[in-house]
Amino acid sequence: MAKPPLSMKPTGWFQVAWSDELGVGEVRALRYFGEDLVAWRSASGRVTVMNAYCEHLGAHLGYGGEVVGEVIQCPFHGWQWNAEGRNVCIPYQDRPNRGRRIRTYPVVERNESIYIWHDLLGREPFFDVPDVFASFDDGRTAADYWPQQRLFRAGLELHPQYVLENGVDFAHFKYVHRTPITPVFTRHDFTAPWSYVDFTITFDGDENQRIEDVDSGVNAINGGLGVAVTRSWGMVDNRTISAITPVDEATCDVRFMVYIGRTPGRDDERAAAKAEQFGQEVIRQFTQDIHIWSHQRYSDPPALATAEYEGFTTLRRWALQFYPDGLGGSAADLAAASSREGTGE
Repeated sequence: MAKPPLSMKPTGWFQVAWSDELGVGEVRALRYFGEDLVAWRSASGRVTVMNAYCEHLGAHLGYGGEVVGEVIQCPFHGWQWNAEGRNVCIPYQDRPNRGRRIRTYPVVERNESIYIWHDLLGREPFFDVPDVFASFDDGRTAADYWPQQRLFRAGLELHPQYVLENGVDFAHFKYVHRTPITPVFTRHDFTAPWSYVDFTITFDGDENQRIEDVDSGVNAINGGLGVAVTRSWGMVDNRTISAITPVDEATCDVRFMVYIGRTPGRDDERAAAKAEQFGQEVIRQFTQDIHIWSHQRYSDPPALATAEYEGFTTLRRWALQFYPDGLGGSAADLAAASSREGTGE
């Protein structure tokens, strides 16, 4: 298995579970960014994600650990740790060990998902997780959509940046998805940790169509490298969330979600079945992309066509901010960082 030539420890928000996979009082073992982690939900509903091993004698809290109110209890000797990773109880001693702490991660629940903030430098979050509804500021909410449909693929040999680069790639639709559409990009905004990509959709045979006459398209918001949300307009109303999370130095977990809009006054079984069918088609097309990504080699410098140059180069420059170790953006950046390490600079 080949290691992608980009850092697998980028900065940002990354999905580690769906919210309904972690009920009140439940504990879940996880592995992301090469670390064993544990997620647990307290009696009040708060989710904590922390390193998995008890600081006492190293028991894995994900295997037999128990939620007791607002703390997690180690299965080995009953030591209790709170949501800040601090020891608050040693059952056979009158005071806790205040000098030891388990590393915890900032957590956000949004989009029916659990996200953690990862940063090698230990910085606090400097941007937020986009909301598939509120971030588009159009008044639509989850109540206007059928239930979320999902795809999960574990341990694929790909990188989050591959997936985001797909968002500026107009040429793949015809060959990967076999669709007669040709996206025309109307916005590439890569000036902040949230980036925005908008495109309208034209169809083969409509060469004389003016961009002002186009009545369908997609708006996308990329919240760093780990989370992207989209809404479609002028076609079947749908919204999607893609979340790519590094597991180790070679693989990522892929989660993809889609919502299909409800038609007012049409909530019968036939409407639900049609929504299910369309959602599955959106997911099917995403799996076609996954097939490419999971066998892809990162190409740099890529042999870009003139029309592709702006989108790809702008995105790669933007991506650099999420690689504090310098191992990202392009192969040239990777070589430069390796050279600095070799010379001790």
